[in-house]
Amino acid sequence: MRRQIPNFITLLNLLSGCVAVLYAVVNQLEMAALFVALGIFFDFFDGLAARMLHVESPLGVQLDSLADMVTSGLVPGLVMYQLIVQAADWESFGCVGFQIYPLALIGFAITLGSAYRLAKFNIDESQKDGFIGLPTPANTAWILSLPLILATTGMMWLQNLLTNQWFLIGCSLLSAYIMNANIPLFALKFKEWGWGKNKARYLFVIGALVMIAVLQFVAIPIIIFGYVLLSVLAKEKF
Repeated sequence: MRRQIPNFITLLNLLSGCVAVLYAVVNQLEMAALFVALGIFFDFFDGLAARMLHVESPLGVQLDSLADMVTSGLVPGLVMYQLIVQAADWESFGCVGFQIYPLALIGFAITLGSAYRLAKFNIDESQKDGFIGLPTPANTAWILSLPLILATTGMMWLQNLLTNQWFLIGCSLLSAYIMNANIPLFALKFKEWGWGKNKARYLFVIGALVMIAVLQFVAIPIIIFGYVLLSVLAKEKF
C-alpha cells in the first residue's frame, strides 16, 4: 500500500489536468489555470513522497510523465490556442457549431515541445540532479500566467501586448524551444528539507513568494526567466 501513495498523488495531478482541459475547452482560462496549479502542486510532492518513503520505481517515473503530458503539455497548448483565437479575427474552417483556426494551432507547439521534452527526460541519465531545458511545469506556469495577468492587470500596455497575436505566437515558439534547449538548470525539487544543501533553493522560493506578493501574476514570467538566468550564471553552485 505504501508503494502506491506517490502514484496516487501523481494520478491526482492527472485528474487536475483533465479538469483543466474541460475548462480550457470552454474558454474559462482562469479556472483552467487554477486546476493546473493544483496539478503542479501534486507533481511537486509525488517525487518527494517517493523518496521519503523509499519507494521510487520506473512505473512512477513513467506515470509522472504521462500525467505531466496532460497537465503541463496539453493544457498550456490549448490555453495558448484560445488566447491566439481571441487576439485576432482569424480565418477558420469547420462544420456548423465547430470551427478550427489554423494559425492559432501554432499554440500547440507548446504541447509538441512538451511531449518531446518529457520523452527525452525519461531516457536522459544526465538529468537526475538537474534539468537540461526548462521543465514542463515551469513552462506551464509561465504560459498559464498570461490569461491571469490579462484578467487582472490594469496596465494598458500589458493588455495590448498579451492580446497581440504575434506576441502570443512568439511565446508559443519560444516555449517549445526553451523546454528543449541545451541549458542546464538546477532542480527545485527537494530531496530533503535541511537548510545546508538547499540554501539556494530556499532563497529562490522565498524571493519568488515576495515577488508574487508584490507583483501578483505579473511576477510569474519574471520568476521563470529569472530561474533560467540564475541557473546559467551559477550552475554548479546548486
